[in-house]
Amino acid sequence: MATKYFSKSLFKHLSIGVLMAYAVTGIVFLGYAMLITYTALSERNLPIVVAVTTIISVMVAGFDAARGAENRGWFWGMVAGLVYVLIMAAIMIAAVPSFSADGRTLLICALGIAGGGLGGILGINVKNT
Repeated sequence: MATKYFSKSLFKHLSIGVLMAYAVTGIVFLGYAMLITYTALSERNLPIVVAVTTIISVMVAGFDAARGAENRGWFWGMVAGLVYVLIMAAIMIAAVPSFSADGRTLLICALGIAGGGLGGILGINVKNT
């Protein structure tokens, strides 16, 4: 049932935004993996690549989620960032049995939610112009 704050359009934009964010993540990670494999580039910069990719990806998700919202773009952007982070955590838990959350994991989660909020701010302002 749609309410004043959550409509089918908002859910659609939120879902599409998260899917687009994962498309961006997949493309960047695949590209970086190819660079590591076929060049002399080392894995030393992997944490930076993961952090930057996460921020850009959740900004995409937040931007699209906020385009479907009437107001509170920052909130819906943060929700999109949270959904992205929770899905990524579930994938990591399933794929890596020895996975455990540490300080870096919590930082990536916080960056994901904050980046989603920033994308939501941009998305709601672009929509309203």
